[in-house]
Amino acid sequence: MIAKNIIAAAVNAGYSAMFRTASDLLADLQCDSPQARRRKFSYYARPRILCIDEVGYLSYDSNAADLLYEIVNRRYERSSILITTNRGFKDWNQVFPNATCIATLLDRLTRHAEIAIIEGKSYRVRESELESTARRKTPSPDSKSASGS
Repeated sequence: MIAKNIIAAAVNAGYSAMFRTASDLLADLQCDSPQARRRKFSYYARPRILCIDEVGYLSYDSNAADLLYEIVNRRYERSSILITTNRGFKDWNQVFPNATCIATLLDRLTRHAEIAIIEGKSYRVRESELESTARRKTPSPDSKSASGS
């Protein structure tokens, strides 16, 4: 949600921005044609700010790491990238196993970067726990009819 709000603020300030999940971006870049892939790289290089959401929620092959590296490299020191991840950078080798470009990818991502680490319980988990507690406290319609018999 924070990333989406940053993107919305950028758009409201007049910047071009794009929001994609990592899985959608990487699936989009899986092209048979080198010309189509070049067009897509150019497409993702255009916006002033690109948010790549949920890096680390799924594992990818080394080809996906190479594609992500190419996006980052084309934007490097030209345009902003916002990455959200549930993994520390030291764990990116698990996200992209056997990828040789991880060190270079992280080098480009972290140079000139502002890194915000947000710790704590997910609001979704907190809401789920509250709902579960409320359900346990509220008697079910079945329990009322059973007690009146």
